[in-house]
Amino acid sequence: MNFGDDVPAVDAADVPQDAYLLDVREQEEWDAGHAPGAVHIPMSRLGDRAAEVPQDREVYVICRSGARSAQVTVALNQAGWLAKNVDGGMKRWAELGRPVENGGDGPPPFIA
Repeated sequence: MNFGDDVPAVDAADVPQDAYLLDVREQEEWDAGHAPGAVHIPMSRLGDRAAEVPQDREVYVICRSGARSAQVTVALNQAGWLAKNVDGGMKRWAELGRPVENGGDGPPPFIA
């Protein structure tokens, strides 16, 4: 599914430090490495947990590469949120040297 220019997006470099960052990857991806302060709600659970996402501020949505987060961004915006997709996802985030927390040793696998 290609959303093209229909998806409001921002480069990982431009995500504000205090942004509400919604990580929609699966649990094992989250465990491998995530942005500090991000909120984890897997895409598959978002329908059940959408009430946890604030509607009074901008939401930045991130996944591994930007495809799943683009789908979530479109859905959130259609439902009344103000959401932006983080282009390039956690791969781009890590390439830029932005901080990543992980539970394992060595670099997270999405960097490779």
